[in-house]
This record gives sequence, structure tokens and C-alpha cells, in this order.
Amino acid sequence: MTSPTKIRASIQNGVTEVRVLMQHEMENGRRKDEAGKLIPAWFITEIKAQHNGRIVLEGQFGTSVSKNPYLIFRFRGGSPGDKVTLSWVDNRGDARSDDAVIT
Repeated sequence: MTSPTKIRASIQNGVTEVRVLMQHEMENGRRKDEAGKLIPAWFITEIKAQHNGRIVLEGQFGTSVSKNPYLIFRFRGGSPGDKVTLSWVDNRGDARSDDAVIT
């Protein structure tokens, strides 16, 4: 099981800024372990962010994204106390979803 995604969401001048730190190893499948064997690819493939159920960001990641991806995005329409949810799925089928409240 992965660690919780760290999410901070704040609003200023009508624009909500969301900062996300996703805890994931993000292996590209080309690195070798100490014995010289390839470490299998394991990476986030899809991300989705929602504000009160409305999709505000959708994207795809690949093998070139580094370990523990850090993402910042902005959208209009948030209010203090609203909920922002970020979810992701990786190439092994593991999924995670975490929430934050806009401050």
C-alpha cells in the first residue's frame, strides 16, 4: 500500500491553486538492481482531479516522470471549504484517491 497523497489547496483572487505530492516509486523498466536484473516498470498512468465532483484536470503519465511526482495546477470556481479530490491509477492496476479542503 502506498502512502497518502499530500494535497494542499488554497484560493486567492478567485483562483484555486492545488499542490500535490504523489508517493509512488515510478520505475521506468530500464533500471537494473544490484544483481544486474531489470527492475520491472511501475508507474502512474492516469491522474484525475475533481472539485466537488467536477473534473478540473485529467492527464496521463509515462515512464519519464520521476519518483514521487509533484504537481501544481490552478482552476477557477473554488471556494473555501470545498473539496478537491485527486485520484490516480498505475500500470499494475493499483489506484489511490485522496481529498483536501480548500483553505
